[in-house]
Amino acid sequence: MYKPPPQRTMKKKAMMPKKNTTRKSLTKRQEDALKRHKEKGTHTTAHIAMMRKLMKQGKTFTEAHRETMKKLGK
Repeated sequence: MYKPPPQRTMKKKAMMPKKNTTRKSLTKRQEDALKRHKEKGTHTTAHIAMMRKLMKQGKTFTEAHRETMKKLGK
């Protein structure tokens, strides 16, 4: 009688913590997004500076904005 081979189970990869790396500069797209964000005039210089720092650490624009709004506000 035919016996199918046992099913293979995928091993879960261990979650690696994000490295604390910083980039030298932002991408053109990130710079353009920050420029548009700054032109609205609703955010302070400190807000933009913190967003820039977080984005250099690897956060996306949205992640950086949310974190900045929680810590600094506008």
